[in-house]
Amino acid sequence: MDLRVFTEPQQGADYDTLLRVAKATEELGFDAFFRSDHYLAMGDGDGLPGPTDAWVTLAGLARETSRIRLGTLMTAGTFRLPGPLAIQVAQVDAMSGGRIEFGLGSGWFEEEHTAYGIPFPGDKFARLEEQLAIVTGLWQTPAGEKFSFDGKHYRLADSPALPKPAQPKVPVLVGGLGPVRTPRLAARFADEFNIPFASIGDSERQFGRVRDAMAEAGRKADDLVYSNALVACVGKDDAEVARRARTIGREVAELKENGLAGSPAEVVDKIGRFQDIGASRIYLQILDLHDLDHLELIAAQVQAELG
Repeated sequence: MDLRVFTEPQQGADYDTLLRVAKATEELGFDAFFRSDHYLAMGDGDGLPGPTDAWVTLAGLARETSRIRLGTLMTAGTFRLPGPLAIQVAQVDAMSGGRIEFGLGSGWFEEEHTAYGIPFPGDKFARLEEQLAIVTGLWQTPAGEKFSFDGKHYRLADSPALPKPAQPKVPVLVGGLGPVRTPRLAARFADEFNIPFASIGDSERQFGRVRDAMAEAGRKADDLVYSNALVACVGKDDAEVARRARTIGREVAELKENGLAGSPAEVVDKIGRFQDIGASRIYLQILDLHDLDHLELIAAQVQAELG
C-alpha cells in the first residue's frame, strides 16, 4: 500500500509551509506529495495568507525535492486552456526529473471562479473529455509530427506538440463518483482512478463500475491503479486524536466514520479494508500543515506496519 500526503493549501498555507511539508514527506519515506487546485478557502476559514497556484508550487517543489512523486488532486479544467496546460505540466516534469503525475478534473467550485474572474462554463464534463484528449494527444505525438484537434470546445491546428515530458508517459489520474461517464473517461485516459472521501461500500461499487468500463474499452482492469483520498487524524492516544480533530474543526466520531482517524492500529485496520476492495494507494488528506509530528507518527506507526 502506497501512502501519499495530500494537502489543501487554499485553506491557509504559503509556499514555505508547503515546502516544509513536502520535505518532511520525502524524509519520512512517503511515496508522494500532492496538492489541491483551488483559489478560495472553503468553510469557515479565512484562507490567510491567500491561495497559491498549484503548478507554480509544484515547479518550486520539483527543484527542492529529489525522490517523491508530485501531483494534483485534481487540476481544475476550468482554470487553464489545455494546450498551455500540457506545456506547463511537461515543463514541471522536466524540472523534477520525471516525477510528475497529472490529475485533471472538471472544476466545480463556482465561488472561486467568481472571486477571481474565471469563467464557469456549462457542460464542464464534455470540456474535460476534450481537455484530456488534447493534453495526452500533445504528449503522445511523436517528435517532428504535428497534432490537430477539432472538438466542440477546443480546436488546435498543426501544433508542434512541444515540449515533451521527461517521462515516457506522465501518469494520468481521473476520479470521482459519477456512475457512467466518469468510469468511461477513466477507461479511456487514466493510469489511476481515485475516489475522494467515500465509504468502503461506495468505493467498492465505483471500483466495480470502473473495472466494467475497462473491460468494455478492451483494457485489463488491473492496468489501473485504484486509490482513495481520505482525511487523516491519527494520535497515539484518544486525547491526541481529539486534540487533532479540534484543530481541524472536526468531530472524532465523524472522522472515524468518514476518514482515517484514531490510533495507528485503528487506521492500519481501516486501510486494510480499503485494500481488500482493490485500493493500492491512499492519499492522506493532511489539514493541519503545521503539525509535522502527525506525519512522523503516521510514518512510524502506520506506514511501517503496512510495509
